[in-house]
Amino acid sequence: MTTLTINGKPVTVDAEDDTPLLWVIRDEVGLTGTKFGCGIGLCGACTVHIDGKAARSCITPVSAAKGVSITTIEGLDPAGAHPLQAAWKELQVPQCGYCQSGQIMQAASLLKDHPKPTDADIDSAMSGNLCRCMTYGRIRAAIKHAAASPRSKT
Repeated sequence: MTTLTINGKPVTVDAEDDTPLLWVIRDEVGLTGTKFGCGIGLCGACTVHIDGKAARSCITPVSAAKGVSITTIEGLDPAGAHPLQAAWKELQVPQCGYCQSGQIMQAASLLKDHPKPTDADIDSAMSGNLCRCMTYGRIRAAIKHAAASPRSKT
């Protein structure tokens, strides 16, 4: 048995140390907002925060998640009112929506490090998050919109 801290709460799971964190989050804990995409850490659909930094949960073993704080899309703002979540809705960013939780989690990490990101900052931070619907222009606009929000410091 392993105890993890997910979205601020201790969670005890029965998983081998080499089990990808993604499967523990989805199958053991039941938080399905974090998505499986490629399984090799290249698409970003599985992005979560580990101690406040964006990380690919599909390639992060449970052993690396012990003793750290894990935040999923469900824990970013349980009411869905994070400036990025609000911007995503207001600007109607998603089409199919599959990659969007990973996009938002990556963008949240970006805004934490760069509260007023330049286009180059956005390009650099978001380059590893793929969107098959090609909503990159709306994603960029939503990140800028969220950065301008009075709540963007949260």
